[in-house]
Amino acid sequence: MSFSFFKKAPVKPDLSFLGVDMHSHLLPGIDDGLKTVDQTVEYVRELHGMGYQKFICTPHILNGVHNNTPDTILAALDLARKGIAEAGIPVTIEAAAEYMVDDSFEKLLKSDAKLLTFGKNNILIEMSYLAMPFNIYEVLFELQMRGYQPILAHPERYTFYHSEFKRYEEMRDRQILFQINILSLAGYYGKEVKKIAEKLIDAEMVEFIGLDMHHENHLKATKDYTSTQAFYDLVKKIPLLNKSLL
Repeated sequence: MSFSFFKKAPVKPDLSFLGVDMHSHLLPGIDDGLKTVDQTVEYVRELHGMGYQKFICTPHILNGVHNNTPDTILAALDLARKGIAEAGIPVTIEAAAEYMVDDSFEKLLKSDAKLLTFGKNNILIEMSYLAMPFNIYEVLFELQMRGYQPILAHPERYTFYHSEFKRYEEMRDRQILFQINILSLAGYYGKEVKKIAEKLIDAEMVEFIGLDMHHENHLKATKDYTSTQAFYDLVKKIPLLNKSLL
């Protein structure tokens, strides 16, 4: 007796339904993402081939680790734009930042310093993976009072929330938007993170999907997962706002 085993044929990655990525580390040489303009051009070319038309790059701003400012970020953006233009890749590239909510960010906010935003005054924030900042709700309120729309990056990766799903609901009650990572849905960070990402989708708590791309392993995992029909079956039912940023 013979047996035949069949796998579903891979699909061609087509992320044109997203169109815009609003969380990546593609700018050269300023955080733990890509290091050179050549790398930026290479990755942008690959991702454009997958359907992206616009990139809003968000380098880390983390005191003592990635001490970026609007000046350092916009300088790296200029380098990336020149390289992409010379390569003839027809995409738009902009920059904002991924702000770590900590004491330094609270001081920055109170100083009335310029913050890097995108769209209609959206600001991308993240938390430590170890514990929720004690001041998170005060910071979120202050951002909103100043006219910013906070978007929480990769909420599915904050494991201290996994056993207390009501914490996500509390943030939603405060009108905080959520952005999940494609890599989370791919299982790149583990089964539990994938499970929570899918639960957030089922609970209709997701507005944005981001690449959060830093390096070659991220690119490969993204290409592999977006070559499966399972990805499209999962995410195409979400009323995503990515394309509103075009």
